[in-house]
Amino acid sequence: MRLSENTERIDAYKLRARELVRQMTLEEKVSQMVHDAPAIPRLGVPAYNWWNEALHGVARAGVATIFPQAIGLAAAFDEDMMEAVGDAVSTEARAKFNAQQQYGDYDIYKGLTMWAPNINIFRDPRWGRGHETYGEDPFLTSRMGVRFVEGLQGSDPNYMKVAACAKHFGVHSGPESLRHEFDARATMQDMRETYLPAFRALVQEAGVEAVMGAYNRVNGEPCCGSRVLLKEILRGEWGFDGHVVSDCWAIKDFYLGHRVTSNPTESVALAVSNGCDINCGELFLYLTQAVEQGLIREEAITRACERLFTTRMKLGLFDEPEKVAYNRIPYEVVDSPEMRALNLDVAKRTLVLLKNDGLLPLDKSKLKTVGVIGPNANNRKALVGNYEGTASCYVTVLEGIQDYLGDDVRVLYSEGCHLYKPHVGGLGRDNDRISEVKKICELSDVVIACLGLDASLEGEEGDEGNEFASGDRENLNLPGLQEELLKTICESGKPAVLVLLSGSALAVGWAQEHVPAILQGWYPGAQGGRAIAEAIFGEFSPEGKLPVTFYRSTDDLPEFTDYAMTNRTYRYITREPLYPFGYGLSYTRFEVTDARASTDCVTADGVDLRCKVTNTGAYAARAAVQVYVKAERAGTPNAQLKGLRKVALAPGEAAEVAIHLPAEAFSLCDAEGARSVEPGAYSVYVGQSQPDARSRELLGFAPERLELRCDAAITF
Repeated sequence: MRLSENTERIDAYKLRARELVRQMTLEEKVSQMVHDAPAIPRLGVPAYNWWNEALHGVARAGVATIFPQAIGLAAAFDEDMMEAVGDAVSTEARAKFNAQQQYGDYDIYKGLTMWAPNINIFRDPRWGRGHETYGEDPFLTSRMGVRFVEGLQGSDPNYMKVAACAKHFGVHSGPESLRHEFDARATMQDMRETYLPAFRALVQEAGVEAVMGAYNRVNGEPCCGSRVLLKEILRGEWGFDGHVVSDCWAIKDFYLGHRVTSNPTESVALAVSNGCDINCGELFLYLTQAVEQGLIREEAITRACERLFTTRMKLGLFDEPEKVAYNRIPYEVVDSPEMRALNLDVAKRTLVLLKNDGLLPLDKSKLKTVGVIGPNANNRKALVGNYEGTASCYVTVLEGIQDYLGDDVRVLYSEGCHLYKPHVGGLGRDNDRISEVKKICELSDVVIACLGLDASLEGEEGDEGNEFASGDRENLNLPGLQEELLKTICESGKPAVLVLLSGSALAVGWAQEHVPAILQGWYPGAQGGRAIAEAIFGEFSPEGKLPVTFYRSTDDLPEFTDYAMTNRTYRYITREPLYPFGYGLSYTRFEVTDARASTDCVTADGVDLRCKVTNTGAYAARAAVQVYVKAERAGTPNAQLKGLRKVALAPGEAAEVAIHLPAEAFSLCDAEGARSVEPGAYSVYVGQSQPDARSRELLGFAPERLELRCDAAITF
């Protein structure tokens, strides 16, 4: 049973929290509402630091398993895998917490409140933090996020394993350079159809314990003090019962950036009055002054403290240690062989094969020399992205290929060029590695080019290393001399494989035209180089699908600051993409046939779908069965992902797959945000991709189409 379902147990924790907070002075309550909460010895309250991170592994607290970055996890299109990753992360978090508590360590990144996942919609590929998300689609983001939270929070009927946090609520995706002053203007239709569904799913389905506000304003209100977002929608409409945390130092933006208040005291009063319970930062210490000035009633502070201590009660932090089974998780599980094996398996599932003219997989027995060239070939930073932990062992692409080939095949390596600068050596001329590149190409039977980005080029504003646009990208091109390097490799006449490591879409149209094989590796985690090597040499078949659209050019994008969904993401674009959302090739071939629905009329009970999936190729692999729904009337979005199932099949094996589409899968919102299923015709597509022309062109086949109708409106 999920803790969120155990109402009686939660009520007991609330009563205990209320009794504890009742004994506190105003000053003591206020002291507990900042992220570094001090001890209250007279009440037996230990110190607690609320700030911890677990985006794709326990972060910033020493050694832990570093899984692929979140955008790569999303590319697996695998809900069960997401829960397994969440469970592994929380197991290591508890193990590390138990050890830290043993030695009285209450420092930052040492608690059980994990500020993950990031479920913002990756609406624009220029956004530097997009690789922290699960992509551009609200349905996929919801499914991945729900299962990750369930893995993090656990299934114990009495205690949470860790407390997850859905961030950044609710309309937030850059620009990073403007986030402390920016007002994201979004229609209620776009909010309800795109920006908010994943948050609602995590609150109402997964019982996520915390929600973090964003830095920016939404429609005039700062997110961390928004009456509409926090009071009306989150707590009022959705019934959220956990706590709300501000983004770090976001409250000071109220008066310094957004200028909706005049000073710190007014700012903290606005935030807490509208439902923000804890401040990542120290500004909430002004709450005592706010009460004295009559800007806020002490009851609001009491209510916030009760929520915070209820969370700590749910985690078992005020119970005898032996009562909490999670306290017995030993430190030895951290970075264990089992964790490394899981990490490698997960990394394999995230890889997306974008192009293959028959070159892949490579046959090791037919090779004498392999050239590995590029700034990401031996770049550890390109393995992990941001919000990362520390691995005890990193396997870069170069190291993975060297380990795989051993002494049987010679591997020649060149950095090729700097990731984004015109030369590698500090005193070298521009393009100072090009002669080395040409010689390696001459000597090699095949060349593997490793290009792309790393967290020095895309990430959060203020992070050390972001070189351009406060962490955002100025365009979608390969940076620096990388495309010139790729052209030099191809001009050698040797077969070339392009491995892209990035957290976002790249405009690689030239590569699509000229390179025989392209593999998107994302930021594949500490074991990523091993997974990529094994994919290239055919130890398994890539199975990932794109969680974002790859555009042909930056010119295909609206203004970065425009939050309207028009011409954004696969759901609304009108131009043909380079690689569509949901696309990915395989070494084997799957056939999805005999698609059928339980009814041809959509009712409040939804529709049950069935289809047959057959592996007609030579590789054992997993197929991602995707279901898209299109309302066949003017002014509606393109076909949208509404169903998903992963199925593992051996060569020649077939399986029957069942997917339920609830009535809401057919719904859209009006201008006021009211959701309904309108009478009319609906197309349902069942297969391995979107039904768009570009997917059909790249794959050579199309999903099956079912014609359904709705006879009477269904409202929600």
